[in-house]
This record gives sequence, C-alpha cells and structure tokens, in this order.
Amino acid sequence: MSSSEAAQQDPLLLLRQSIASDSPCIPSTSADPGSASSVDLSLAKATHLHFTAPIQTSLPLTTPTRFTSSDKPVDLRSIYFAWLKRETAIHEYNGSAQALSAELAAEGGAGGEVQNLAFVERLDLITWLEGASEESEYIKPLASDTSSAAASAQVASGAAGSIAPVTITAVGRHGKTIDPRLAEIYNGERRMGDRNSVLRGIKPTDFSHVRKLAAPFNARKAAQAAAANQANNPTLAHNPKAPVRRPDPIILLSPSASSLLRMSNIKSFLEGGTYVPPDSSNSTSTSSASILHISRILPSIDPTRPMRFIIVDTPEQFKPEYWSRVVGVFTTGQVWQFKSYKWQQPTELFRHTLGIYLGWRGDQPPDSVKGWGRGVLSTQVEKWSAGAAAASRWRDREVVEGIWKAIEDNMRTKGWRRDSGPMNV
Repeated sequence: MSSSEAAQQDPLLLLRQSIASDSPCIPSTSADPGSASSVDLSLAKATHLHFTAPIQTSLPLTTPTRFTSSDKPVDLRSIYFAWLKRETAIHEYNGSAQALSAELAAEGGAGGEVQNLAFVERLDLITWLEGASEESEYIKPLASDTSSAAASAQVASGAAGSIAPVTITAVGRHGKTIDPRLAEIYNGERRMGDRNSVLRGIKPTDFSHVRKLAAPFNARKAAQAAAANQANNPTLAHNPKAPVRRPDPIILLSPSASSLLRMSNIKSFLEGGTYVPPDSSNSTSTSSASILHISRILPSIDPTRPMRFIIVDTPEQFKPEYWSRVVGVFTTGQVWQFKSYKWQQPTELFRHTLGIYLGWRGDQPPDSVKGWGRGVLSTQVEKWSAGAAAASRWRDREVVEGIWKAIEDNMRTKGWRRDSGPMNV
C-alpha cells in the first residue's frame, strides 16, 4: 500500500474529512453495510464504522488510531464516541462511557470497552477533528517515512528508478531506420533522474551519527539564544520555562441557574455583542455543551492574530497549571461557586484573576459582590423583553466591549504576550 493509500485508510483522517464534508459515518455489524440488516446505529453492537466520504470504506471499530492516551493508541470506537459526545457535560460523558462499556461487555454486545478520555485529551481531539487545529500533541504523524526510505534504498541499489543508459537500435525510437552512428550517439544518453535517484550508491547512507555529533553544538547555541532572549525580555526572567506555543486563556462561567450568562448564550454575547436569555431559541449552542471556543483580537497583546479562548463552567478536570490560564470568572455573587476552585476565598481568587458580575440595568449588585472590591467588574445590561426589536439591544455591545477591555488589561498585567502565556501565579 502506498503512502497516499495508507493516508486514505487512516481512521483519524477519514473521520476528520467526513466531518468537514458533513458526510455521515454509519456504525455497522459487518464490513459491508449494503443491506439494511447490517446497519446498527448502536455502538454497543456495531463492529465496523462505514465512511461515505471521501471514499467508501469500512473499518473495524477496534482499529487502533494515531491518537494516544497514556502512551497507548486509542481505538476508533472510543474516538467516534468522544466526537458524538463533544457537547456533553463532563460528568454526563463519563457516565455515558461507563454505560457503553457495560453494554459492550453484556450479552449481545460487540465486546471490549470504551476508553474514557481526560478533559484535556478530549478537548484536543475535538479541536483537531473540527479542523480548528492542525496539530495535536496526542496524535502521532503518519508512518510514511518508512516507505519513502525503502523506496530510496531500492533506487540507490539500482533495483528501481536508477539512472541507466538509453539503448537505441538502428531501427530508432519510432520504428524508423536511423544512421548507425546516430544510434551510437543516442546510446550515450542517460535518463533524467528524480531527487531520489540522483544520489547513487550501493546502499542508503545512515547519517544518524552526524546528528549525535551536532547535538552538543545545537544545545550550546540554543542556550546562548535563550540567555539573550531572557536578557531582552523581563517576562522570561520570571518565567524561564514559558512554552514556545502560546496557551489558550480560559474563562469560567457560573453554573448557577440564576446566572444571566450560561454555556448556551455566552458565545452570542461575547462574540456577537447581543444578549439573549440562556433558554432562548436564539442561543448559539446547547445548554449541555461543556466546552466552547471563541476568538478575539486583543490589540495590546497581539494585534495581528486572534486569540482563542476556552469557556467552561466547571474546573472539574483542571490540571494545576490550568489555573494560571484563567483570565476571567463570571459570578452571581454566590460563594458556593468557588468550592472546587484553587482559591476558594473570593478575595484571594480575585487577586489572581478578574471577576465579572453581570446584572440587569437598574438593579443593585449583591452585597457580596460589592464587598469583594475592585477585583470584580460589575456591569449591567438592559432587561430582556420578548417583544422588543433586536435594535433595542444596542447597548449590549458597549457592555461587551467593556468586559473585553477589562480582560485584556488584566491579561497584560499578568504577563500575557504575543508568543507566550502568563507569568506563574
């Protein structure tokens, strides 16, 4: 199988391309879902996943993929299940994964189990499948280098693609009789080679020893460059282990039912500049979504590249280092919201990140919010009226711009830069 054919049969690429083309993936009980009896929409009984685009093919759901978790490949069933549950809350996803594993192991099930992906792994996978990211630290590259090396070895040994002289007889190239002396000249010609055949030899040359010899020089050069950057950038002096890739900042919402901003309407508010109630039909996402992404250019940090924000309503799956990336916490003034936070006391929390309270215009903020001081931005929107025209919400954008300005100022103070994240907190 050629490298291109191997790429076409790669489960992750097939699933990503199917999602991009909005083509259905059909769980099936056989490799040929031609008959209606073989099609089974239950992942507990299905044994294959049939792709309709970009090619018609079926792969076993037990096929290992290039996505790894704990250094082990994750099977296609677990990957497809995570995609189906992409907008499901974390605890609901965990419960659904356990239920499906039980159905697989039960009588009539296909066997095996679903691998439960961690929060950051599932976020990274969904981002890659949606096409929002072209790289993932959990996805190994396609193994096409081996076939390329084998082809080069054949070329170098003369088995294939080598440069050989052109043999021309007196009959000529097109069946015409030519002068024997001209034929002798033609016999001195050589075929043009490609980039694999121009370097001829009896075997492929291994240059790995050169990499080992160059390693000390490269390390010394990298250390000198890092020292120079640290001297020129005071941020790196406080954070010498800052990652090269800028992390995505995180915004936390309140899970309270009384909050004016929930997962269902936060995207239309922060991106579209218009407030709609959480249960409105105009909401931009479902109330069960556990992860959202929005993009925004922050001119004082990076005026040329939009910054992607991650929005969640619970820190349940947070790693300790995630807290340095939290740039805003929306609150209703209820202290129980912070019981699972790194900083559970509001006064301490809002010394490390920005607090945001949104209420109705004309209403007084809760006394608790007032007591938390300048670390909490208190702002208001016009009260919602179902019969009012959309044009009446013109003040919403002004409120949204004020919130983004406060987030941007806070991020800049915490050390966010164009190519780096915050200073350690």
